[in-house]
Amino acid sequence: MKYFVVMLTILINGCSSLTNVIPPNAENAIVIEESATLKELKALPKPVGSIPVSVYAFRDQTGQYKPSSGASSFSTAVTQGATSILMQALSETEWFLPVEREGLQNILTERKIVRAAIQGDTSKNESVELPPLTTAKIIIEGGIISYDSNIKTGGFGAEYFGINASELFREDQISVYMRAIDVRSGQVLVSVSTSKKVLSKEIRAGLFRYISFKRLAEIEAGYTTNEPMFTCVQQSIEKAISELVLKGIDKGVWKARAV
Repeated sequence: MKYFVVMLTILINGCSSLTNVIPPNAENAIVIEESATLKELKALPKPVGSIPVSVYAFRDQTGQYKPSSGASSFSTAVTQGATSILMQALSETEWFLPVEREGLQNILTERKIVRAAIQGDTSKNESVELPPLTTAKIIIEGGIISYDSNIKTGGFGAEYFGINASELFREDQISVYMRAIDVRSGQVLVSVSTSKKVLSKEIRAGLFRYISFKRLAEIEAGYTTNEPMFTCVQQSIEKAISELVLKGIDKGVWKARAV
C-alpha cells in the first residue's frame, strides 16, 4: 500500500500542469476578442479616403471534409462563412467601405416593398424616391484554396516502472488567396496569399502497476487542445487584407494619408 501511495503521489505531481483535465462548465456567450492580426489591420496607415468594395463570394474552394473514423462525414473541414468573416474584417479598417452584395436579392426585394408602400400612401402628395445603391470601385475575389492536414506530426513520451507520460502534436495548414479587381477595367490590381498553421496537441499521463497479487492499479489523465478552424480562417483573412493594403500602397494603386 505504501508503494501505491508513492506512485500515486508521483503521478499527481507529474500531472499538476494538466489544468484542463477537469471538464469545462457551461459558460455564457462572449464577444470574440480582437486577434493580433486584427490589431495589425487597424494599425495600418490611414487612407486618403475609404474605397467602396463589394464581395460577392469568398468561399471554401478546398472541398475537404472532416476526417472521421468508421463513418462517412459530410461536415466540411473549414468554415463556410468566410464571406461574412471577410466583410467583418473589411468594416474594421478605414481603407475600405464594404457594400452588401451576397444578399443583394434581399435588398432589392426590400426596396420594392418600400417603394410599393410609398406609392400606396395617399397621404403624401410628394413622390419620394429611394436613393440609388452605392456602387463599388473594387471587387474582392478569392477564397480558401488549400487545406493540408498532417503537415507535421510527432511527439515524445517516457515510461518507467508502469508510470508513463506522453505528448503528441499535429500540424495542419490552410491557405487563402485574395485579389482586388478594378470594376471599370476588370484588371487585377493587387493579389496576395497568406497561410496559417492549425495546431493540435494531446498530453497524457498514466499509471499501470500491480501493487499486490491480483490487485492492479491503473490511473490515466490527459487532455487535447485543437486550434479552432474559425480562428485560423479569420486570422488568415485579416492578414491578407493587411498585405493587400500594403502591397497596394507600394504599387501606387491607392495612397496613404500624409502624416
